[in-house]
Amino acid sequence: MTSPTRESPSHPVVAIDGPAGSGKSTLSRALAARLGIERLDTGAMYRSVAWAALRDQIDPSDLEAVAGVAQNLTIEVGDRVVADGTDITEAIRGPEVSAAVSAVAANPAVRAVMVERQRSWVSLRGGGVVEGRDIASVVLPDADLKLYLTASPEVRAARRSEEGAEAVARRDRLDSTRAASPLEVADGARVIDTGSNSVEQIVEEVLTWL
Repeated sequence: MTSPTRESPSHPVVAIDGPAGSGKSTLSRALAARLGIERLDTGAMYRSVAWAALRDQIDPSDLEAVAGVAQNLTIEVGDRVVADGTDITEAIRGPEVSAAVSAVAANPAVRAVMVERQRSWVSLRGGGVVEGRDIASVVLPDADLKLYLTASPEVRAARRSEEGAEAVARRDRLDSTRAASPLEVADGARVIDTGSNSVEQIVEEVLTWL
């Protein structure tokens, strides 16, 4: 699949990737607010599928069954996350979903469904700030700006204290070694260490690149 074509783009497309706890959500919110454009948290989409699989008592590693869940699940991601009419904003950040999401996100069929929806989201809005694990490398390789966020393991673990350092390290390992769209620095991406500067400083620097 190729990136969506925008005949007359009205907004920039900013792709933000990075591991757990690297600051993607914080930066994407701040950047979208400064640019006056919408933001999409693709991680919330995969968490929604994990939540629905657990709701339906489906093993997250059951590729075919979870793919069916992804295909049929209605997901709305904004200030709140709603799946099949249920507000799951808090539920998808719980330990059960956090433990299951990497297996769900490694499912090639699930990724195919989500990537199509993510590209459609950008196409319909004529741009936006999109964050995830494979946005610049797979979903939006022609983005106007590609960012890869990183920080030391200690900083990232502290930001995800509810998960713990061991769980964050496990997700890093799974996300970086999966066969389908592994976490990696995309060609042309600017790498930012979010542990070195404030969000405001990073936003100001990023704006100079657009």
